[in-house]
Amino acid sequence: MLRLTDIKLPLNHDEQAIEAAILDKLQIDKSQLRSFNVFKRGYDARNNKNIMLIYTLDIDTECNAELLEHFAKDQYVRATPDMTYKFVTQAPADLSERPVVVGLGPCGLFAALILAQMGFKPIVLERGKAVRERTKDTFGFWRKQPLNPESNVQFGEGGAGTFSDGKLYSQVKDRKHYGRKVLHEFVAAGAPEEIMYVSKPHIGTFKLVNMVEKMRAEIISLGGEIRFSTRVDKLDLVPDGDDHAIQGLHLSDGSYLAAKHVILAVGHSARDTFKALHEQGVYVEAKPFSIGFRIEHEQSMIDTCRFGDNAGNPILGAADYKLVHHCKNGRTVYSFCMCPGGTVVAAASEPGRVVTNGMSQYSRHERNANSAIVVGITPEEDYPGDPLAGIELQRRLEEMAFAAGGENYHAPAQLIGDFLKGQASEDLGEVKPSYTPGVTLTDLSKVVPDYVTHAIREAIPAFNKQITGFAKKDGLLTGVETRTSSPICIKRDKDYQSVNVKGLYPAGEGAGYAGGIWSAGIDGIRVAEAVALSVVGETV
Repeated sequence: MLRLTDIKLPLNHDEQAIEAAILDKLQIDKSQLRSFNVFKRGYDARNNKNIMLIYTLDIDTECNAELLEHFAKDQYVRATPDMTYKFVTQAPADLSERPVVVGLGPCGLFAALILAQMGFKPIVLERGKAVRERTKDTFGFWRKQPLNPESNVQFGEGGAGTFSDGKLYSQVKDRKHYGRKVLHEFVAAGAPEEIMYVSKPHIGTFKLVNMVEKMRAEIISLGGEIRFSTRVDKLDLVPDGDDHAIQGLHLSDGSYLAAKHVILAVGHSARDTFKALHEQGVYVEAKPFSIGFRIEHEQSMIDTCRFGDNAGNPILGAADYKLVHHCKNGRTVYSFCMCPGGTVVAAASEPGRVVTNGMSQYSRHERNANSAIVVGITPEEDYPGDPLAGIELQRRLEEMAFAAGGENYHAPAQLIGDFLKGQASEDLGEVKPSYTPGVTLTDLSKVVPDYVTHAIREAIPAFNKQITGFAKKDGLLTGVETRTSSPICIKRDKDYQSVNVKGLYPAGEGAGYAGGIWSAGIDGIRVAEAVALSVVGETV
């Protein structure tokens, strides 16, 4: 098989154009082409009057070897690499120890799935509820029912990624093709086939719910066990040289679970778990994260700006954006977790605090586009000292947002024009807020540090130069966005174990090693492999 890259065709090309491009590139006859399929499809919209589709194609011909030799110096013609996922080992027939996975978000889900597929019959502990029950609790909270601290956007089967845009792309390097394994498993669980080849695949909340259930069913069918509403309250540690080793877990129902291999995939909002780990001596350090607001515009405006007359083309879908601005005060402001055709959602996990996030369905057909507009912060400059100081900063901001919103989980909001002028908003404009339970118009400078306000006020007009209308006066800002990533990192060594607790495997976004569904799933696979090899007495 051959892989051709950088094949460019017009947006509205006909069905025969791909085959014609292959024949033209390779200078072969149609009779010599056996088959081809699309491995990847992206687009170049820098000139929105002449948008081009960019293909990577896998091809089989009657003369593969001759063509590879002929195009040896052409970087766009190569042999198709083997991207099949290969298990590193299999569980022994006399398996005496079952590894434990703590957390059933994307990282924990894939860690458990890979362990189950290798025959290790993992035990999974999830503090929240099964995904369908959790969805009822979350939607109920958005409809002004009480917040359930153990079942919400952050906690429960599927993790925070369940209530998101379902993006499946990141900057992570994937040399061992773990990412393809993630996509293959998602398709097997019901995701659209197109996620295997579009350049920016996404799934959306409603599809993710069904997929998570199917993946859970596979884990169970392979001998795994899932325990919902089961929180880990304390580790059972024993001395091991200069450090410690894990030998069990004390659970929230009062029971004890013996375990020598524990994958800790608790997500970025398990603040009580982080505190308990730190108090027990597990090495934790503060890490950078970002804070700011959600910004909303009409999706039609973003589509027109990005795609021009091609706005609405079904191949392009709803337009997204990615923006960065380096401010005079040394801060960096950037867009994060952009949700085309989506909604701003209430993402609180603790009473008396307001947190925003973004979500889209697969269709991305809602009226507004939303994105986090956030400012990078660091422990050295903004929350020095204690490793958990970033958590306390998050909590203070979320408490201020709760108060500014009216202490009823309404979120504080402000029109972009008023925010830039430094005056409180009194009336909404054309852009209607999508956040539920509701918003309270106010002055958002009251709920974030001054450096955040100044940086975002400088960045929005700069972003307007890239997306005309980004600074429109009746666009909407909603606060606060504090859960962009984990505020801590649970350090691990080259074999993925905690640097000072043998048998404890910090993993995923909460431990500081992922950022989103796809990268969290990849990290879950990596750590599952390390656990499997350790159980059978091999090394990573």
